[in-house]
Amino acid sequence: MNDEDDDVQNAAAWEPAPVEVPVTDVLDLHSFRPAEVSDLVREYLDAAYEKGLFQLRIIHGRGVGVQRQTVRMLLGRDPRVVAFGDAPAEAGGWGATWVTLR
Repeated sequence: MNDEDDDVQNAAAWEPAPVEVPVTDVLDLHSFRPAEVSDLVREYLDAAYEKGLFQLRIIHGRGVGVQRQTVRMLLGRDPRVVAFGDAPAEAGGWGATWVTLR
């Protein structure tokens, strides 16, 4: 084996480990890329529902509203969602969405 083979082997071994995020009643999307949001929200709803959490808050930020629109589109299509809307001002206002699950 030569140095080049070692470099390739070391690079392959250095894949970042998946990060396990504890499921709580709040999901903050600030640290995720927009391309990850749809899958992340779906997985979060599954995990929250499974854990018995029925009052949730999803923080998407204020920005131009793209994340907010994506989150609310997904919520509107999920049969477990009873209601959703802007969070109270002290909980993020229109930068966060509260969710009630069945």
